[in-house]
Amino acid sequence: VQLVESGGGLVQPGGSLRLSCEASGFTLEYYAQGWFRQAPGKEREGVSSISNGQGVAYYADSVKGRFTIPRDSAKNTVYLQMNNLKPEDTAVYYCASGRNPSWDAMRYDYWGQGTQVTVSS
Repeated sequence: VQLVESGGGLVQPGGSLRLSCEASGFTLEYYAQGWFRQAPGKEREGVSSISNGQGVAYYADSVKGRFTIPRDSAKNTVYLQMNNLKPEDTAVYYCASGRNPSWDAMRYDYWGQGTQVTVSS
C-alpha cells in the first residue's frame, strides 16, 4: 500500500497548483482521503477530505471557495486543486487515506511522503 504525492512547487500569490496523490495496492474510492498541511513551527492541520463512494467533500474554513478535492477513480488518484493561493498556504502538504473522512490525522492509516508548497512573490 502506497500513496505518492506530486505537484508541489513555488507559486506567486493568487496563483494555482494541483497536487496529486496516486494510490497503489488498494482502490482509493473504497476509502476516504484527506489532505493535511504542516507549516514550520505549526501543528499539522486538515485542509480537505472526501468520503468513500459518492465522494462528499469537506473543506477547512481557511480554504473554502479556493480549494477542491476531485478524485479520479480510473487513475486511482485524488487531487487537491488550489486556486488563489496565499502566502499563509505555504506548508508541506500530505495526503492520507482511511476509513472515514476526518480532521483528526490519527484517523488515517496510510500517508504520502509530503510535497512542499511555497507561495511567495
